[in-house]
Amino acid sequence: MPAVTIRNLSEETHRALKVRAARHGRSAEAEMRDILERAVRPDERPRLGTLLSDLGRRAGLANADFEALEEARERAPAEPHSFG
Repeated sequence: MPAVTIRNLSEETHRALKVRAARHGRSAEAEMRDILERAVRPDERPRLGTLLSDLGRRAGLANADFEALEEARERAPAEPHSFG
């Protein structure tokens, strides 16, 4: 697992980090990991399924449209392409 060194962190920030970690019942290192995880991987990040669903709604698609596509869909498995 990668390790990260943070240089030139002010004493005030380091102290505040330790206080915040203590409030959450964890080490300063665990607190930093949590802060970084939340910053770069927020819970509110868009999910692919949600984005596709929103696109369908904006395009005015209804369940009947998807049912029609499902009925017309080719059911046979795809044949692998031969490059030979």
